[in-house]
Amino acid sequence: MPSHSPSQRYLSTRGGSYDLSFETVVLKGLAPDGGLFIPEEIPSLPSDWQSKWSSYSFQELAFEIFSLYISPEEIPAQDLKEIVRKSYSTFRDENITPLVTLDESKKLHLLELFHGPTFAFKDVALQFLGNLFEYFLVRRNQGREGVKEREHLTVIGATSGDTGSAAIYGLRGKKDVSVFIMHPKGKVSPVQEAQMTTVLDANVHNLAVEGTFDDCQDIVKALFADPEINKTHKLAAVNSINWARILAQITYYFHAYFSLVRQTGNSKPAIRFVVPTGNFGDILAGYFATRMGLPADKLVIATNENDILHRFWKTGHYEKQPVHGREAEGGFEEDGVKAHEAGVKETLAPAMDILVSSNFERLLWFLAYQTSSSEETNHRRMQAGEQVKNWLAELKSSGGFGVKPEILEAAKKNFLSERVSDKQTIDAITEMYTSPLPESSSVVKTQQATAGTHISGHYILDPHTAIGIAASLRSISAAPEVQHISLATAHPAKFSNAVELALKDEEGFAFDAVLPEEFIGLDKLERRVVGCGKEWEEVREIVVNEVEKELGLSD
Repeated sequence: MPSHSPSQRYLSTRGGSYDLSFETVVLKGLAPDGGLFIPEEIPSLPSDWQSKWSSYSFQELAFEIFSLYISPEEIPAQDLKEIVRKSYSTFRDENITPLVTLDESKKLHLLELFHGPTFAFKDVALQFLGNLFEYFLVRRNQGREGVKEREHLTVIGATSGDTGSAAIYGLRGKKDVSVFIMHPKGKVSPVQEAQMTTVLDANVHNLAVEGTFDDCQDIVKALFADPEINKTHKLAAVNSINWARILAQITYYFHAYFSLVRQTGNSKPAIRFVVPTGNFGDILAGYFATRMGLPADKLVIATNENDILHRFWKTGHYEKQPVHGREAEGGFEEDGVKAHEAGVKETLAPAMDILVSSNFERLLWFLAYQTSSSEETNHRRMQAGEQVKNWLAELKSSGGFGVKPEILEAAKKNFLSERVSDKQTIDAITEMYTSPLPESSSVVKTQQATAGTHISGHYILDPHTAIGIAASLRSISAAPEVQHISLATAHPAKFSNAVELALKDEEGFAFDAVLPEEFIGLDKLERRVVGCGKEWEEVREIVVNEVEKELGLSD
């Protein structure tokens, strides 16, 4: 691909695929060797980016950043601009991801990422991904008449709540796309379940699986590995293994940087980004941003009690530590805690309840590449892929692996980590609510909640965002001179039981005051959902039959 720069060509983290186009990696999702796709190189920013981009809107920044990773030979500039426009026209705030100052004296700010259709940060990526799928399919199907001649995409995903609803809202009504989202029956919050199952578009299919979230993920992997369905159906991934999701999230780090520059009047602020993370995708986008040239003092990983990432940064060992029985119990089933049969600790922040972070593999490849002793680029890439493959094999066979000191040292160059318990999560929600916002805050100035997150100047955090705030406050105590931007990943109404637990005794608190109007009456709408067991063959049969019905091919 001579017209593609190295940052517009892609390879697999496990060394089995090279020189792939953006379209190929978006539609495939997962590499044939089981690896994840990454660009051959991380691009550098143009020399005048700070002056040129400083007044850009979120959409204009997205176009500039995406253009570094997508060749105009694949998506012409005007087409890419239109995809970006469509993707963010669905957001309720004109700034898409506004920056709110929580405490001026502590230099603490919150980047609100929940202004999309489903009130979660995943909308930023999945609205974009849905439009990419549509764009590529329209182009591939141009001039093709008849269902059997047209290329049809079958999107498969597993969710504990937010990914599913964001994927469905990103793909509903798209031509030539069917979307199947599996969730563990009875183990997602009522709001999340209603957001998914009340979407009645013909191409949307919800499956309630009699099992755990991990069972749902295993079904997805089995389907992608199954030669029978792959002969007849073009499968695509919607979970954060899809590179387009990481790419889309890079934008809000740049947008936050320029928002802070405008708010503080400081053209070169020292910044730490603090990210509550489980699967490592959100903070990985920050890593790409900083490697491109965005100034950042550190990226702070904020984990809950499922702390495999925190333990890696402390010890250099990446090891599963499954817990079972009473030790695993916690959180609210009503807020969507994942069943602990798989060894996950249930917490108040269920979206972060994981044993293994799938996107961490991408960082491991870059760490292996950076520390390689080989001077020849292609050889270094091959070495990095082989090293990642060996690490992942050891994780599968032994439950963990250790890295050499130079790998850990390279990881610590960009990252710090903090672990936050359930009690500390509740304390952070309470502390933030009882600390009035500064008068200069945009939230206070407008005297209205940003999508219903405060009452009379008192900010309400969801439990995942609270983990980021707790980690931020620790980081501030160590680096008080640095501006801290903590990422707010979900609206508090999505995890109402944890918020109620923290604030039920606080004067003036009433959850109805922050309930978005889009959530009111959701529980009374018509639903469409299919129940099934946890055997992947049963799910395969459902997928095949439903696609045939949708396309009018069944008898």
